[in-house]
Amino acid sequence: MATQHDGHEHDHDHAHAAETALARIEALQNEGVHRAGEHEGPFSLHVLGLGATGAGVISTLLNNRPAGFLESPGSRFTALAVDIGHDTDLATVRNAASGLPTERSQVRTVQLPIPTRDELQTALNRYREFLKMEYPRYYWNPNYEPWLPADLELPAPGEHFPRAMAKAIYGAEYYQNRGIATELDAFAQSVLASEQTPLVVVAFGLAGGVGSGVVVELARHLSTIKLGRRPWVVGIGVLPCDADPDELHDGSLFPVINELDCMIDEEKNNGVMAVWGDLYKNPFTGGFFVVPQNDVHALTGDLAATHAYVDAGIAGFVSRDSGVHLYETLKALNWLAVPGDQWHPAIRARDNYRWVNVLTTRRLDDAGSLDSVGLVKGFATDYAEARVFGAKKPADKAASAAATAIRQVAQTPVEPGVLRFETEDQPMVSFVLPRASKLDLEAFVPARDRYDTLDWDDKLVKHSWLLDLGVLLCEPSIRFDGMGGECIWGCACWVVVPHAAIRGEQIPSPVSVGAAGT
Repeated sequence: MATQHDGHEHDHDHAHAAETALARIEALQNEGVHRAGEHEGPFSLHVLGLGATGAGVISTLLNNRPAGFLESPGSRFTALAVDIGHDTDLATVRNAASGLPTERSQVRTVQLPIPTRDELQTALNRYREFLKMEYPRYYWNPNYEPWLPADLELPAPGEHFPRAMAKAIYGAEYYQNRGIATELDAFAQSVLASEQTPLVVVAFGLAGGVGSGVVVELARHLSTIKLGRRPWVVGIGVLPCDADPDELHDGSLFPVINELDCMIDEEKNNGVMAVWGDLYKNPFTGGFFVVPQNDVHALTGDLAATHAYVDAGIAGFVSRDSGVHLYETLKALNWLAVPGDQWHPAIRARDNYRWVNVLTTRRLDDAGSLDSVGLVKGFATDYAEARVFGAKKPADKAASAAATAIRQVAQTPVEPGVLRFETEDQPMVSFVLPRASKLDLEAFVPARDRYDTLDWDDKLVKHSWLLDLGVLLCEPSIRFDGMGGECIWGCACWVVVPHAAIRGEQIPSPVSVGAAGT
């Protein structure tokens, strides 16, 4: 029986928990607990770029190498750019890599060839063999059929690839031990050979068919199999710009975000692994950043200039000062996500539904503008931080503008953290607005609305992750009421994730309804 004393203790516990949480947030701002100490680092950066977006980040980084890049005897840099049937963007990466010290760097590219329909169908018919070799726990489904119809036309080089097709082409090459498998091995070996603490970044476009279609497989092959989940692997996904071609606004973003949501949110990811095993554990062990483009397009008014601005911002953020700023940001995310009594620098945060960390950058003169950063109005988070790089006077002005800009787009319990750094590199400001949910993204609901207009066949080719297991993630299960993951073969494939959670919709609790009626 509850007593007055019991109630008092309960209230005290809640108050104490709130005070503890606030103290932990204030420790970021006031004590800099996320700043790298003498015992941390130095760091080495390794970038895997997928599609045109990923290749653009790598080539921009190499064409604008930060001060001190690879000058330390123990430093190392690795890059791998991957595309399908198209070499133009990969050639820019190879050209940008000239002059690097070969003993401390490795920059390579892979152009996945476009197969014939017969070649692709033959590989897809063998997919159960491939998965069984990779994962002995794989369930040999007697109902398996290739997820792509045999008469589907393949795009020509340079054309848009649907996600389901990009996944099929990647899988056919990887599982038959062709160029991409060899290059992933070489990439991982270079990462693990680093004398410095490696930080691995996987960059891609969230709406591009190649990048978003391939990453769901490639990230787990790299992180879990090749690297053994030892180094931090960080995802950086670039949102489409409203000015991008129509093919990037075809409804694919809804499955993309949900596939990432079911990978990264620990509760949803456990619901996937409960059916399919731990091979499908979140591969992004360091966290995930979403990069908007509409905010930059509002400044440039030009699509090509927007892409160049965004690429330069990402490249500058991850590479500046040998990756220290990326590391400190990851450390801050861990500090926010790991309970205080469990926190240790080596502990990886267990992400929940608030896994979206928004990253955007500005030139110093643009530091006061975050109006189109892609977050819904009223967004609230634990902490937000800007890092200002440049000479003292312009940096001080930009720092003040940056703090004001953050307050306009995010509510935080403490003032935004603003750090200043003298630099020889290009002046810039990086903003990180952490711990958003998919529903905090302005693009999510419109993408869902667009997806809902599609017929079943079009919905299928917008998916990638779990298609080889027979699961159409964003559709309701046909066997388990209320759950997600329609089985494309009509059997019992599913995921233990409520369909409403995938949709981002709330359903009334039966407990609450019953209580209200009593």
